[in-house]
Amino acid sequence: MDVVQLLGVNVRHYRKLKDMTQEELAALAGMERSYVSDLERGQRNPTVRALGRLAEALGVHPNLLLIERSPA
Repeated sequence: MDVVQLLGVNVRHYRKLKDMTQEELAALAGMERSYVSDLERGQRNPTVRALGRLAEALGVHPNLLLIERSPA
């Protein structure tokens, strides 16, 4: 899987685990909701800074957003 798509899948996964909306995540990360939506769909190439802000808002280590998880 492409790393941008993988990031999007993982952001969505951790966001849903926290029972957050895209709007809530965007507010916590200081981003626009449309940016979070684009990221989750693999349509944006995030900066390292954006990756860090997302990880902090989700309460996870940044590397968890970039590794492929085993199917549950």
